Amino acid sequence: MVAAWTARPTSTRRATPPRSRRGLDCRRVTIAAITSYEISVFLHVTAVVVGFGATFAEAVMFPVAMKLDPRHLPYVHRLQLAINQWLATPALLVVLVTGMYQVSEGDLSFGDAWISASFAIVIVIGGLLGGYFVPSDRRLGPMVAADIEAAGPGPVTLSRDYLRRARTQGMVGTLTGVLLIVAIFLMVTKPGG
Repeated sequence: MVAAWTARPTSTRRATPPRSRRGLDCRRVTIAAITSYEISVFLHVTAVVVGFGATFAEAVMFPVAMKLDPRHLPYVHRLQLAINQWLATPALLVVLVTGMYQVSEGDLSFGDAWISASFAIVIVIGGLLGGYFVPSDRRLGPMVAADIEAAGPGPVTLSRDYLRRARTQGMVGTLTGVLLIVAIFLMVTKPGG
């Protein structure tokens, strides 16, 4: 859509177009057309940044809490649970829906290796979120709270079972982070595409 400025000359001189405060010529203003495909890409990228960016911070939450005081660990598990339920899971849904839309509307194919691999990663991450991370934090929070309660006002000794499960969660979290980075690499470089 283009809007054009026209002026009626009040003298024999040629009319000058209005100027913006910054001195820009305002004769024509082009309003960019934004397509639904571009909106889909915007939503797709935003979901990745907002939904999964916070999950990378989870990698430092546990060690920081342990260094300060293990009494912070129940909060860490509640925060991880909230991030995974309210940020990562909805973001995953947005990524999946917008990704499918982009394949159907763009010059893309589900048969392309980079698309198939990216979708496989999204499905694996979805399974890990719902089948591992959320249940794990629901278990680990009460476990560490019981250890803290048992310690009373004295130093907290964490159970071997809790430490083993927390360590496993950290390793699975690292693997998930690597998978996210691989998916981003595939989507940016589109190898074979």
